[in-house]
Amino acid sequence: MAARRGAMAAEGPSSLLALSAAAVSRSMAALEPDVWALPGHLLRGLLPLLSVFRLERAEAAARRAGLSTQPVWRKLWDDVMKTRPPNSENITCWRKKFLETFFSNVLHGVLDVSSDWRLNDHHFSPLLHSSPHVTQLTLCNMLQGAVELAAEHNQKVLENLAHSLRILKFQHLLSSDQSVRHSLVLLLHRLIHHGSVSQLSIYSWPVPDTVLLVLILSMSAGFWRSGNAVAYRSSPCGLCREEGNAQSQGSTQEQPEREWSDGENLKGSCGALKEADVVEGDGQGAGQNSSLAGLSCPLQNQACEEASSKVSCDHASIQRGSSPPCCSEQLSCHPVLRKSRRRLKSAVGKKRRCLRRSRGLCADPDDLYDFVFTVAREDNSGLLDKSSIAEGENDGNWTSSSTGSLCSGNAGCKKRGGSAGIFPLKAAHRFRSVSTLELCSIPLTGDTCRTLSNLLSSWVSLENLVLSYNGLGANIFCILSGLRALSRHPDCHLHVVRVSDVFSHMPCMELVRCILSTLPQLHTLSVSFDLKNQLEGNGPEGIPSCSDTEIPESCLEQLEIRFPREPLHTMFLLPVLKASKSLQQLSLDSATLPSSQELGLLLQALKECNPSLKKLSFHDVNLADHQKEVLLLLQDPVLQEISFSFCRLFESCTAEFLMEIINTVKRNSSLKSLRLPGNRLGNHRLVALADIFSEDSSSSLCQLDVSSNCIKPDGLLEFTKKLEGHIQQRGGQIQFTHLRLFQNWLDQDAETAQEALRRLKAVCSVVNDSWDSSQAFADYISVM
Repeated sequence: MAARRGAMAAEGPSSLLALSAAAVSRSMAALEPDVWALPGHLLRGLLPLLSVFRLERAEAAARRAGLSTQPVWRKLWDDVMKTRPPNSENITCWRKKFLETFFSNVLHGVLDVSSDWRLNDHHFSPLLHSSPHVTQLTLCNMLQGAVELAAEHNQKVLENLAHSLRILKFQHLLSSDQSVRHSLVLLLHRLIHHGSVSQLSIYSWPVPDTVLLVLILSMSAGFWRSGNAVAYRSSPCGLCREEGNAQSQGSTQEQPEREWSDGENLKGSCGALKEADVVEGDGQGAGQNSSLAGLSCPLQNQACEEASSKVSCDHASIQRGSSPPCCSEQLSCHPVLRKSRRRLKSAVGKKRRCLRRSRGLCADPDDLYDFVFTVAREDNSGLLDKSSIAEGENDGNWTSSSTGSLCSGNAGCKKRGGSAGIFPLKAAHRFRSVSTLELCSIPLTGDTCRTLSNLLSSWVSLENLVLSYNGLGANIFCILSGLRALSRHPDCHLHVVRVSDVFSHMPCMELVRCILSTLPQLHTLSVSFDLKNQLEGNGPEGIPSCSDTEIPESCLEQLEIRFPREPLHTMFLLPVLKASKSLQQLSLDSATLPSSQELGLLLQALKECNPSLKKLSFHDVNLADHQKEVLLLLQDPVLQEISFSFCRLFESCTAEFLMEIINTVKRNSSLKSLRLPGNRLGNHRLVALADIFSEDSSSSLCQLDVSSNCIKPDGLLEFTKKLEGHIQQRGGQIQFTHLRLFQNWLDQDAETAQEALRRLKAVCSVVNDSWDSSQAFADYISVM
């Protein structure tokens, strides 16, 4: 209260109304119901004096009184956070922005609630009261935030997050111990499997902990392992138990005297988490997987059902070398299960034997390792071919044989050091999974790629896949193998794939053809590489060159290709354009044009194959000697957005070429956006561009981007005056709404620049920055 009175005193003498509002704010616990009934003009003066707890509760009353709390939340952000949030002009709800950021800062210990009286309310539980507003959460480092959220005293917080959270991010992760991983499992199970998280992103993990990474990936894909590692507060997950009981009751009502027969799944409830299944491998298997235990059994007692439907029992090595008894009395005494087990042994070799289930929670500390590093055969629905299993087949062949749905036997994803890394899709219960997966700046090893490929093969809910700077190399074929299997699934929802890396393992166009032939249902495809690999072109053995693969008709609407300084050959792009009749956006970045005719051939191909193309973008492509083609593009009657960024467009242009550009745009009524950043426009050419909006123009141009064009304040002011004159001649009727001015030399004369910007903002929306041109020039000189 002293801090509140001090703040009021600093503002000067208070009116009677202000003093009354302060007195009421100090007694809100008793007066709250009456306060919400106050008229709007009184409530307006009270809102800034409320604590966060009371301000949040005042939302409904303020809305009824026709008041907005946004200015109060904005001031609260400035006072508490003391930073300007990125893209602040796009924030529509400062209440949500503040409470979401507040939750994250308190969770990670970077904000002390005692630092401001508005946060220090004994009725206010920081995490609990702010959690319903959190839609995006980032966990980092040692996952301290995950441990805190999984703690029993934050159970209600976790329940709130399960309803509100949509995006879960991991950043700068470090290796963690077993207890932290247990907390993470609880968190992921609640937020993904029983929650609303739809996007999972992992960023900046230079040396990933493989066990932790695969654990996150597998649970994001909807898989869960039974055992003590995932017991919810020392008992089975309550939500799973409820669902399992409901399923059991339904099964009992439908079939009171149901028998266990071949091909049926046992409908045990998820309360069976207390029963950890154990499977033994022979000596050879143990030798192969001694470092990575391969233990995994179904969450809902599926091992025996899968045996009866000829799915092999999970195979593993036991790290400690001891061999548990073969089968439980319950299994061995049941004639149907004995018969099923005999058929199973005949199919996969006598050395694989089902072991008895141990009663009670398994105390094995390696449960998580068993969960994520496991090899199991799939039935046809799991996209693995059971028919290839033969009597006496060795472990290596058993784990690697496939129909192509999973990578196996190829150079790009050859198994090294045993069969670790392939996740058993039938070995764990399937829960809800995320629809967007982003892996950025995380090196993916061969084993991890094989696991990811296996997960992708049945990840039918996945809609967006982003793989950025993962050092895939030849392992890209392993990922494509899983995506190929996924595309054959009738419920596949994958529509967006983005792949970027430093080195390209194969030519960009060949990779584009590979992906499109694998996933013709894609709507968006982005392929981006920084540098060309000198060894590219040597694809894995057994995989034909994608340049010879016919591309089926695709649903592609957006295609982005960033070439690592590769020549752009239209003959290679043509099959992609022909197969993509619905293409609406095309972006070509950092390509070289091998001949002067190449761009003309491309434009002709676009005109013939892609009549629906609306947006075309060139970035860092030298167009200085392609003036004719540039003019053809600008007069295209279908294109609505054209971008020539850093294309050296005006490097050697004449005044005649500039006038041709202006006149062409003036006559084009379909063009809505023209982006010309980084083309050495300069002052005089910018002033000339104002004639696009002259009285005799039929242009419908709404957006113009002239960023990074060496524009000075006097040139911008002259452009503004000329634009104002054209608008006046047209009676104020103009469609121009947005001007982008990033990274120009406006700091050279601040007063002139401010006048130009002030007058421009009366005409259109202007987006610029406070760029230091002198430093940029020094940087340019240093790399010359």
